[in-house]
Amino acid sequence: MDAVDQDPLLLLRQSIASGSSIIPTTSPDDTSSSSAPEANLAQATHLQFTHPRRVSIPIDAPTRFISNDSPVDLRSIYFAWLNREVAIPEYNASATKLNDELAGASTVHKFAFVERLDLITWLEGASEESEYIKPLAGDKDSSAVAAAASAALKGSAAPTSAQAKSGRGTLDPRLAQIYNGERPMGDRNTVLRGIKPTDFSHVRKLAATIMTKKPLPSSSSTAPAPSQSLALNPKHAQRRPDPIILLSPSASSLLRMSNVKSFLEGGRYVPPDSSSTATMLHITRVMKDIDPSRPMRFILVEGPEQFKPEYWNRVVAVFTTGQSWQFKNYKWSSATELFKHVLGIYVGWRGDQPPDAIKSFGKRIVTSQVDKWSGSDASRWRDREVVEGVWKAIEGNMRAKGWKRDAAPVAI
Repeated sequence: MDAVDQDPLLLLRQSIASGSSIIPTTSPDDTSSSSAPEANLAQATHLQFTHPRRVSIPIDAPTRFISNDSPVDLRSIYFAWLNREVAIPEYNASATKLNDELAGASTVHKFAFVERLDLITWLEGASEESEYIKPLAGDKDSSAVAAAASAALKGSAAPTSAQAKSGRGTLDPRLAQIYNGERPMGDRNTVLRGIKPTDFSHVRKLAATIMTKKPLPSSSSTAPAPSQSLALNPKHAQRRPDPIILLSPSASSLLRMSNVKSFLEGGRYVPPDSSSTATMLHITRVMKDIDPSRPMRFILVEGPEQFKPEYWNRVVAVFTTGQSWQFKNYKWSSATELFKHVLGIYVGWRGDQPPDAIKSFGKRIVTSQVDKWSGSDASRWRDREVVEGVWKAIEGNMRAKGWKRDAAPVAI
């Protein structure tokens, strides 16, 4: 088997896509046609995959997912996938319980909320790249790895040259013999590189540093320019990080985790669902004045409890109801100081006056009003206009702070 067939991350992703069994087991035997008995994660020594072929991988095997410069083991990856729908406090509590059962023999890695979201998105197949996952060893061209993984996910092998020419799955043996005797024509890759492939990816990195426009230094200040990129990972210096939007956790807020996606992404307001337990989600939006060629992914959370210090540079908006306790654990706990750095957004009912606290927070608060909920969404045609106004304010603030096509501000 090659590296693609044996890679734990790709095997897990392919098994999820195909809906095939993933079995924790205490047996390394992968030749048996029957399924191995399932074991507890604390006792399992191997993880058995049944797609595209039956294979067992040691459960403590390191993977290509890198956290804090160290590879994360397969058990931690699989445990995070099993707990993908639970809130972060429940996930951390379950991880602590599993670590107690392991009794020091091994330790389950607890993912930060951005790492966990990135991992789950990649495993589900919603994203073809991850800033935390290294390419396969010996294959610097990530597109080749993606192509191999994509072919495996679809469950189809690459066609032979004869099959490609005929456009059919089977071919007459005589015709196949003729096709296989043809001399292949050279393409631009073989003409430029010869018979030995040459990796020119380093040229792109060198060109990026030369072609990036740098602002002229100010004579009155020695502070770094706001257009300098904030790299999430030193090995992905040109990757633009995902901006973050903070919601109000107040029960009186019109927008909560259960209905904010419908509002900001679908342009329609529905009442929040009090039974929702989600603590983070992501939405996509094309910001035409920043990057018209690809959608930008936004991460939405209700609180900064899992924030690292550098995450604050990625916060582009804070939804608030005017209650100052919301900012207790923020980097800037004072509302007036907070909204000097971050755009504030208040969403209330049309016809109602905003709270006096909103007015006292300063001028960097965008006030929006939606029609009161009447029990039906048939008359919600004005919601989209309100949503577009909110996005226009967010995009204008992002441009002012230094967000660009491939870079984020180094400070806000």
